[in-house]
Amino acid sequence: MARLADYFVVVGYDLDKRGGGEGQGRILQRFPEKDWEDNPFPQGLELFCQPSGWQLVPERKPPSFFVSVLTDINSERHYCACFTFWESVENPQLQKGEPSEADEDDSPDVLQPAQLYAPKSLVLVSFLDHTEVFRNCLSLIYNVHADGLTVPMETVIGNLLTCIIPIAGGSQRTITLGAGDRQVIQTPINDSLPVSGCSVAQLFRQLGIINVLCLFCAALTEHKILFLSSSYQRLTDACRALLAIMFPLKYSFTYVPILPGKLLEVLSTPTPFIIGVNSHFRSETQELLDVIIADLDGGTVTIPECVHISLLPEPLLHHTQTVISMILDPELEVADHAFPPSSVQPSTLKIQDKEIRAVFLWLFAQLFQGYRWCLHIIRIHPEPVIRFHKAAFLGQRALTEDDFLMKVLDGMAFAGFVSERGPPYRATDLFDDLIANQVERIRQETGDHHKVMKHIKELAEQLFKNENPYPAVTMHRGQRTAENAQPRLPQTSFPQLDEVSVQLFIDHAAAKLKTAPPVVKAELKGMVPTGPPLADIVDRNGNVLANSARRLEVVRNCITYIFDSKMLEAKKLMPAVLRALKGRAARVCLTQELNLHVLQNRAVLDDQQFDYIIRMMNCTLQDCSHMDEHGIAAALLPLVTAFCRKLGGGITQFAYSCVQEHMVWTNMQFWEAMFYSDVQKHIRALYLENGEEGDTSAPKQLSALELASEQSRLWPTLSKEQQQERVQKEESTVFSQAIHYANRMSYLLLPLDTSKNRLLRNTGLGDVESVSNSYVTNSIAGSMAESYDTESGFEDAESSDVANSVVRFINRFVDKVCNESGVTNEHLKALHTMIPDIVQMHIETLDAVHRESKRLPPIQKPKLLRPTLLPGEEFVMDGMRVHLITDGREEATGALGGPPLLPAEGAIFLSNYRLIFKGTPTDPLVGEQVVTRSFPVASLTKEKRISVNLPMDQLVQEGLQLRSCTFQLMKIAFDEEVASDLAEVFRKHMHKLRYPQHVQGTFAFTVGQSAKLAVEHKTKDKNQSLKTLSKNLVKTAKRTIGRQYVTRKKYSPPAWENRSSFQSEMDEDEISVSEEPDQSSLTLSSTIRSSDRQTMSNVVERACCRDYQRLGLGTLSNSLTRSKNEPFRISTVNRMYTVCRSYPGLLIVPQSIPDSTIQRICRCYRQNRFPVVCWRNSRTKAVLLRSAGLHAKGVVGFFKSPNAPTAGPSQADSTSLEQEKYLQAIISSMPSYSEASGRNTLSGFTSSHMSSSGKWGSIRGSGRLSTYNPDVGNRLAGKESPQANGGPSETYFLRQQRAYLYIIGDKSQLKGGKQDSFQQWEVVPIEVFDVRQVKNSFKKLMKACVPSSPITEQNTNMTFHRCLEESDWMNLLHKVLQVSVLVVELLETASSVMVSLEDGWDVTTQVVSLVQLLSDPYYRTIDGFRLLVEKEWLSFGHRFSHRGAQTLASQSSGFTPVFLQFLDCVHQIHLQFPMEFEFSQYYLKFLAYHYVSNRFRTFLLDSDYERIELGVLYEEKGERKNPQVCKSVWDYIDRLNKKTPIFYNYMFSPEEEEVLKPYSFISNLKVWDFYTEETLSEGPSFDWELVRGRPEKPQEEAADRQETTAPKSQRRIVWPCYDSLSKVLPDAITKLLQVRNKKNGKTHGTRLRHSLLMSSNLSHQRRSQGVYLQESRVGSSINLALECEVSATSTPAAGRPSTSTLYSQFQSTESENRSFEGILYKKGALLKPWKPRWFVLDKTKHQLRYYESRQDKVCKGVIDLAEVESVFPGTPTMGAPKNIDDKAFFDLKTTKRVYNFCAQESTNAQLWMDSIQSCLSDA
Repeated sequence: MARLADYFVVVGYDLDKRGGGEGQGRILQRFPEKDWEDNPFPQGLELFCQPSGWQLVPERKPPSFFVSVLTDINSERHYCACFTFWESVENPQLQKGEPSEADEDDSPDVLQPAQLYAPKSLVLVSFLDHTEVFRNCLSLIYNVHADGLTVPMETVIGNLLTCIIPIAGGSQRTITLGAGDRQVIQTPINDSLPVSGCSVAQLFRQLGIINVLCLFCAALTEHKILFLSSSYQRLTDACRALLAIMFPLKYSFTYVPILPGKLLEVLSTPTPFIIGVNSHFRSETQELLDVIIADLDGGTVTIPECVHISLLPEPLLHHTQTVISMILDPELEVADHAFPPSSVQPSTLKIQDKEIRAVFLWLFAQLFQGYRWCLHIIRIHPEPVIRFHKAAFLGQRALTEDDFLMKVLDGMAFAGFVSERGPPYRATDLFDDLIANQVERIRQETGDHHKVMKHIKELAEQLFKNENPYPAVTMHRGQRTAENAQPRLPQTSFPQLDEVSVQLFIDHAAAKLKTAPPVVKAELKGMVPTGPPLADIVDRNGNVLANSARRLEVVRNCITYIFDSKMLEAKKLMPAVLRALKGRAARVCLTQELNLHVLQNRAVLDDQQFDYIIRMMNCTLQDCSHMDEHGIAAALLPLVTAFCRKLGGGITQFAYSCVQEHMVWTNMQFWEAMFYSDVQKHIRALYLENGEEGDTSAPKQLSALELASEQSRLWPTLSKEQQQERVQKEESTVFSQAIHYANRMSYLLLPLDTSKNRLLRNTGLGDVESVSNSYVTNSIAGSMAESYDTESGFEDAESSDVANSVVRFINRFVDKVCNESGVTNEHLKALHTMIPDIVQMHIETLDAVHRESKRLPPIQKPKLLRPTLLPGEEFVMDGMRVHLITDGREEATGALGGPPLLPAEGAIFLSNYRLIFKGTPTDPLVGEQVVTRSFPVASLTKEKRISVNLPMDQLVQEGLQLRSCTFQLMKIAFDEEVASDLAEVFRKHMHKLRYPQHVQGTFAFTVGQSAKLAVEHKTKDKNQSLKTLSKNLVKTAKRTIGRQYVTRKKYSPPAWENRSSFQSEMDEDEISVSEEPDQSSLTLSSTIRSSDRQTMSNVVERACCRDYQRLGLGTLSNSLTRSKNEPFRISTVNRMYTVCRSYPGLLIVPQSIPDSTIQRICRCYRQNRFPVVCWRNSRTKAVLLRSAGLHAKGVVGFFKSPNAPTAGPSQADSTSLEQEKYLQAIISSMPSYSEASGRNTLSGFTSSHMSSSGKWGSIRGSGRLSTYNPDVGNRLAGKESPQANGGPSETYFLRQQRAYLYIIGDKSQLKGGKQDSFQQWEVVPIEVFDVRQVKNSFKKLMKACVPSSPITEQNTNMTFHRCLEESDWMNLLHKVLQVSVLVVELLETASSVMVSLEDGWDVTTQVVSLVQLLSDPYYRTIDGFRLLVEKEWLSFGHRFSHRGAQTLASQSSGFTPVFLQFLDCVHQIHLQFPMEFEFSQYYLKFLAYHYVSNRFRTFLLDSDYERIELGVLYEEKGERKNPQVCKSVWDYIDRLNKKTPIFYNYMFSPEEEEVLKPYSFISNLKVWDFYTEETLSEGPSFDWELVRGRPEKPQEEAADRQETTAPKSQRRIVWPCYDSLSKVLPDAITKLLQVRNKKNGKTHGTRLRHSLLMSSNLSHQRRSQGVYLQESRVGSSINLALECEVSATSTPAAGRPSTSTLYSQFQSTESENRSFEGILYKKGALLKPWKPRWFVLDKTKHQLRYYESRQDKVCKGVIDLAEVESVFPGTPTMGAPKNIDDKAFFDLKTTKRVYNFCAQESTNAQLWMDSIQSCLSDA
């Protein structure tokens, strides 16, 4: 029973305190005047009566009513019903007499009304929420006052304050206040269910379904919610509704349905709240950043950006929405029906309200189903203490990832829910019933909305009944008779009441209550039903993995093998087990299986068993989350203290010391949950022992909660002593468990090596100061700090910081659990003193174990395989054991089927040339294979530290990710045996080797010296090479020249014009040189002293000169009478590299240009790289020139028209004129120019130059005319030609006068230049990419081709093709090819072209080389290509060292593969014209690999000048001291070429003088397989010594090894990424060559040395490759020989095998090659006996082979069916087998002899004859 109202208060406007702005209210009277003991008077009531502020108004407002809620300090809610009406007051300003001056100033225009109205509120304060009753009572009091009734007001108020009503129970109580009124108060049946009236339905109508669901989720996940409305009552209703739908959870944060304006700062509180505010204050709520605002009047909910609301998990959210919309809008379902049912009206508001609430009840029943199975009861007496095991609940529901449920379970509301509904013995309500008995029904109904609706309606009915148990409720009868009559306005103000008389009423009622007998209401307590267990629910969710039965079987078998000591079997199953343990079922199975092998809490294993069990445990724990939602870690906890192994000295090592590296052990919640579940077990056992109270047969099945319920029921019947005894027993149970757990925790938290703070390294264990990030530094710091007081004895200095943090962690745990489970303080103190001792003892035990475990023989790890090294290659660091981890390339990981080759275990070796990993896969199915990955150190582009999780060992290891520009990536994780400082040393060595101080530190120079020497060498002065120019042509020349100037001898050689710049760099002798006259008349021989002639003859022998002579661009003759009619000459102006440091010594320039001019011209060009001729078209005589771009100042002068008026002959003008002269000289050298007098017209042009048809990159286009569209600017500015396949467009229009010279220049450089119409040259501006673009593009290309991690759900956009596109590499190739094809076309049309882009050594080189390759078939041969690279790339100074970042100095510039880009372009052309190239694709890959490998000196240094300076350029000829070490890549290729045809392209059959025009569109380009393929079996195949001759040996070894285990097998397995397919399955020609080689023993003699001048005789070319055709009487057969002496026409030598013998070498066992086989007797040669042989008739190869026996693999002989003339029955001859039918004999006649055969019987013979005959006729 409770009072209907606690206080009645009259609050009025405080006229005295009326200040400047806001008025104030004050309490005029309150009854009773002294506070009730159980309910003190709430403070600040006057604020809540007028939440918008107290104000006087000029017009009377109608009375208003609302209920606001105040929460007191004990979080009890007081409902304050406010009834406000307005009374007139005199205007206080007018009362003062005449207005003062100030007032007039304030409001001169406003007419002050004489009459003002002040608010007055009548307030009821109550614990109960009966809004309508309060409204009626206050209206009655007001009416009594307004109507002036005779009833004394005191009586009414006295009656109201003394009215006592029941809280619940469903009874009706009629009350009267003594003014002729009667009203019925209806109490709810069950007060635990909220009473909502119509408020929930109203809320949904105001805001809509989605919005309310948002608010609902926000309230449950503890967000701040603010309601806005202009109606106070609606605010209260909305808040009440939100609380009603949260049932059974209770909101426990700030709850203020109506917040007064003066308290708005409450909104910035950090805690969650539900608050209502009048929309009058909307503007003040705008700046709240984290508050969800629901506007009830506008129907909107505003969620700020920074707030994320976790919504209900799907599909629950969707179901809930659907069902609510069926309630609110039932017409929706039938809206589309043609014949809609007549009455589909929604229920009345009151019913709708209950239906919606029923939906939320149904929702909570689904969310919380099975929650009682996760309650741990840890104390029953004196009060039940219950904890909820959140992780288990989420895990079994498979909702660990669900954000919403996680937050709800962590929230305050749920904590309240557990403490309120946890106890097993209490009164139950609707929700308990739903959870216990209807879960099954809810599950079956899911998805069928109509069944769900039916259920909802039933629940709604119960809810409605709870509020309205009686259908006909009598209406209240108030004072007013006419309902619609307006209330009268009170004439007087509300009277002052007599406190005494009201107090008398109250006292009187209190006295009556004392005498009345107490109302005893029997509380219906009972056992709370638990509902169905959770396990069934999960299986429905299908979370058990597919085919898990097989996986469980694997796990079980493996464990059985381990305990039966069948280690080999166990090892085979291990990878499968570790994969299976990703699934929960397998992990549970593992814990169960291991449990079976524990006897009396102990299981002693041997070392290998122990190791396997540990690995499985680690794997299991690693795949669990730290929450341990499935209780796997909990199940393993007893096992890790059970499994152990014996070490020496009577010491036992337990499993826990090896499974500590898991986050779960540092998670406090895990330990608490474990502790509580153990305590529950023990308490249950405690009461099961006292089975005498209960029925002895039942107890076995009782759960702990049911037991607890039973005990709670019996508790009141026990005597005090019994009660006390039980409390003590329980308390000591908890205490003993706490000690047990302190031990367990110290086991799992103290690392085996306590000097290393391993566990605490990355968790929040212990305090901040004791935990540093790296355990190495931490332990060192710790030991340093405490090493001074080690004398104190007991504590070990290093371990104490570990010990302290573990002690702190355990203390925190013990404090928490003991306080919650009510352990006495004495016990708690005892625990705290014990814990440090427990930890210390354990540390001592561990130290002994650690000592002993170090003595254990290490686990048998795979033997480290040593890689083979090149001659001259040496190890810098010996192998370190590492694991090679998989990266994003899928084949190697077994993703294509087949066992995974990676991860592999082995060692990483660092030699002075390569980084090599060699090891074996960890998967035992391929364990005998060898995995090799290597790349040259010089190609390393990026190295970064990574940390790796090894799948087998479960330890996080530090590792390195190394990326190389040979498209290789190594992810390695160092084994734990590798010390971290060793890994650091490895990195330093690697960096030293990667970036030597000087290029002489690279492998190509240090090869053969010892590595130490190389390091010392590097440390010398950086510039030594510049200062002491040993072996240097320049130095000697300079000395001699310098001295001769000083001594003034008669012979005075010419000086260098540009000497000063050179000299400043040389710093050797400062002799000034005077200008000399023009030296162009001097020939080469006269300019160079005899001592230098040797060197100069070397220059002449260089590639360029041979090529210039071949092209007819000038010869070097000693006579002065050089034929003047040659248009070009070889100039020696740069012989001392003074004109241009990066050009070669000899250059081709026009005949008419003297050297002095050249020296002036060169200054206009960047890097002095002036235009020189590098190739001439033999047909059109057009020339190709190359140069750098012009200097900025030169550009304008360059294009100045010659007749423009100039101020004076300035320097710039004269150079620009000389430049023009130079260009004019080039133009006049062209025959087409001299003939051109009549050829300026279009017709003339086409007739003479349209005849040449080029070869386009497709068969279709071969006959197309090559037409050139000179509007080239367009084409290259990105407007593609209209031709679809990238060829030039068919349509063309030409300038009337074609330019004789096109200058291809950079668009950005040529701005502002004006084209002169009279000049014969034309500038084509194109956009070139700069080097930075190439660099970035290459980085992205590497990441695309060799990704570091596999594609996952997160980075799905990182697919190969997308990354390839983003890299833009193909686009760059396209641009280079496009420009090159354009230049080729121009040269074909007899226009010369000058390529002058950037500095003339990157893009220019690419374009110029490609043009020559496309135009001149010679460069498509092996020798020609070498010459091209030597000429254009090496001599013309492409900066290989700088672009390849080969030294420390160029490290910052990064790796820029300009040459690789060129090779890729060649590869693209090769793909389109496979028959035009003498060299194979492998040749290109070989160059691509070795140009970055630094194995050869060829691609080191930046120019010929630098090479001469270091003495590299000419040494290759003379020095042959160490034949093993090739210094030049070309020599190496030559040598290889003699041994193997690997570089030769068998499809080579060029057409004469063919010009290639490849398609350059991106769609025509292919990704080069050099970027994507790798061979794991032996590493890159480009170091031929390492892979040569390997295949034979391993086969023999394998055979030896297999004898013991299995029969010999002939099969070879081929993996696409493991083996090099070209080697394992070679092409026919290679195979034949190998066979030939084996048959003939060693090759005879060496190959003929090619003469220096390349012969263009193709037959010689082919012959030199050892392939020739021959005709002979045997029929046509291809013979392959490697001897070159044999002339092409010779007959085959005796004994040379015919084709058939060659064929037999294919060990083909395919059935289709054996058309017919069996045993035949064959007569031997003269006087030889008949012998049985196994004959095979092969239709495919058209031959009859015979073997010794059926099993034999080696063929004894072959009869070629091509030579067979006939087959006919024979007769038995001498020595024939006996007892055989005569008809079984037959003969076979060939061109050479007759063979006699005998079958076993006549039918068989007939079959043989028929088969052979059919073969012959088929042929």
